[in-house]
Amino acid sequence: MTSAAPAPTPIQLPERIALVLGGGGLKGFAHIGVIRALEERGIRPSLVAGTSIGSLIAASYAGGMSVHEMTEHALALTKRDLFRIDHLHMVTRRMLSPSLYVESPLRTIIEGLVPHGTFRELPMPLLVNTVDLERASQVVWGLPGLQDVSVADAVYASCALPGFFPPGVLGGRTCADGGVMDNLPIGVAGAAMDAVIGVDVGSASLSSARRIKEKGFAAIYMRAATVMMKSLQTSQLANWAGPPLLLVRPAVWHFNWFSFVHTKRIIQLGYEAAVDTLARAGDSLLSSGGVYPLRQLELSVDRAKCTGCRLCATLAPDVMAMDDEGKATVVTPEVEWSRADGDFVHQCPVDAIGVTVVEGGARRTTSSFPVPKAVRR
Repeated sequence: MTSAAPAPTPIQLPERIALVLGGGGLKGFAHIGVIRALEERGIRPSLVAGTSIGSLIAASYAGGMSVHEMTEHALALTKRDLFRIDHLHMVTRRMLSPSLYVESPLRTIIEGLVPHGTFRELPMPLLVNTVDLERASQVVWGLPGLQDVSVADAVYASCALPGFFPPGVLGGRTCADGGVMDNLPIGVAGAAMDAVIGVDVGSASLSSARRIKEKGFAAIYMRAATVMMKSLQTSQLANWAGPPLLLVRPAVWHFNWFSFVHTKRIIQLGYEAAVDTLARAGDSLLSSGGVYPLRQLELSVDRAKCTGCRLCATLAPDVMAMDDEGKATVVTPEVEWSRADGDFVHQCPVDAIGVTVVEGGARRTTSSFPVPKAVRR
């Protein structure tokens, strides 16, 4: 006789919660596992928002698709279903070709997953984040005044990574992937909400990418785009002044953006990350603000590695400084950080800054703050 699974850890929730799903290519399948963990705990958001693949899964969820159905669709997806090189335009138009891949396969996938009709017709409020390429402005479909357009058209535009797929045209605007400006649209989604659950799968944690110069245009472009998204998101989180934010970061950063062979594992990692984050949340979502959950950490510097470049002291003067010998030193060794904190640790060019998690008397080093590993393909 097997024992029953342990009951989910209770979490205290406010009335109005926004669920925000970030972009990250096929790593975004982790969102499915996160939604499963939320449903097991009876957590039903008042609003759901997303960018890129996050918008696709958010729209499917808002339209009533079950976790099981989303999982089946994700596991069935193949490279041939999504990517078809636009040979015709690349030959006839050359540098004027709008994209590397044709539009129709992505359109077909989206139209088979998201509800038909406009945002007004959805049973749950939905926000889809895009960028207007002509006006260089963020456009979030589903906001007041931006609801009378096709949900499928908005999701396509949000998934249309510039250079890879042609932009979408809706409401008289030429729009593309919203990750160009805001990969995790927690700010606009958190307005008028009591709390936000944000799921970052694509930009905040980066593994090192060896021999990137040898991997071709697409890999170099995606690496540069990811670094840009990371920088934007790090700044956004560091200056977060909205309602309490529960930040979920599945450990999927080492997977390729367009890997089709790890889908089951990616979904599971999303579930595990959400379970762990919710277990640590306590009553944090009832607070007045901040990013959660928090962990007790200790910082240290390997003086033998430190080159005295001063970068850490420049980026984090409240935590780091330089000593009389020109070496980095920790001003505040014991810190209480969320996963949004400590980006300067990753910026050290020689990995001289160490981070140790201190929990219940136990001590362990953590890979959440950068000891980067090579990207696995």
